[in-house]
Amino acid sequence: MKVAQLVVAALAAVLSAGAPITVAAGQAPAADPRVWENYDFVPGNKVIFYTDFSEDRVGNFARGLKYRTGPIEVVELGGVKMLRSTGQSEFLIPVGKKLPDRFTLEIDVIAPRGSCSCYDVIAFEGGAELDRGDTSAEINWQTAGTTIISSAFNNRNMDVEIPGDVQEALKGSLVHVRVLMDGPYFKMFVNERRMYNIPELSFKRDSVIRVVVHGSDEPEVAVFVTSIRVAESETDVLYDALMAKGRWATQGILFATGKADLQPESRPVLREIAATMKQHGDLRILIEGHTDNVGSAASNLALSDARAAAVKAALVSEYGVDGGRITTQGLGDTKPSVPNTTAAGRAQNRRVEIVKQ
Repeated sequence: MKVAQLVVAALAAVLSAGAPITVAAGQAPAADPRVWENYDFVPGNKVIFYTDFSEDRVGNFARGLKYRTGPIEVVELGGVKMLRSTGQSEFLIPVGKKLPDRFTLEIDVIAPRGSCSCYDVIAFEGGAELDRGDTSAEINWQTAGTTIISSAFNNRNMDVEIPGDVQEALKGSLVHVRVLMDGPYFKMFVNERRMYNIPELSFKRDSVIRVVVHGSDEPEVAVFVTSIRVAESETDVLYDALMAKGRWATQGILFATGKADLQPESRPVLREIAATMKQHGDLRILIEGHTDNVGSAASNLALSDARAAAVKAALVSEYGVDGGRITTQGLGDTKPSVPNTTAAGRAQNRRVEIVKQ
């Protein structure tokens, strides 16, 4: 969530005409949990690809991606780097090997505030080339709605419209586009709104994902991509993992930047922990908070401790779990699961672990 809070303020200064850009899309209306009642996205727990462009050079294309066509480059606003498209641009996300059966894709986009004649803001499909065939589907998103194009639907587009008031809130805001694939099962979310829940969709498993971004050289119609994450969803069930391995790690518990405030996107994982605790009355757990190595060791330790405590507090107050069965500990950056030498490694290390006691 670092970009959500820093980038938007910078863009508001640059795009000074009209209403300021906000992070409304990234800051959920937590006071009304009904808004999130259909939200069941859980990010994959094994990072395959990750970039927040922090390691890229301004004025160049992002080195972790594969450039294809179009006016697209890394820019820096307010000290934060992101990928800006000022026309129709195309690139590939290299995932190194064929996409696994179960994976998640997350793309964070700052949507254009102005109007564009473009059919979509961003589109993506498995494989290097445009296909949309019987065994492939292209997913398209814009602030007005989403569509899936595939001949598997007998040349029918699967369109879902976004309500007008929500459309206006998305414009100029940070938007989280999230996809969950479990075999043929396909779910897609735009912020807290579930757009698709399709039991069978042919999303091609390939070693690359093709992405098209439609921006414009008009300042209010440029498109900014702030982060991309692809992760494998391992099949570990929480209780089974605790019995077999003694611990279970998740990147699905999210916090505000530099704080211990839980984000509403954490609800699916919190519900799973609470249900497991209630189903197994003798289970006692330790909640560990872990950070990457950005910042001082002391501040990371304190923050991870506060975050672990916040998870316990939510389980007790919101989900009715007995607090006497839960202890917490913050470990900061002292126990990385992988080296902190890359953005992908740091993303993997920002996690919460549940340990059987």
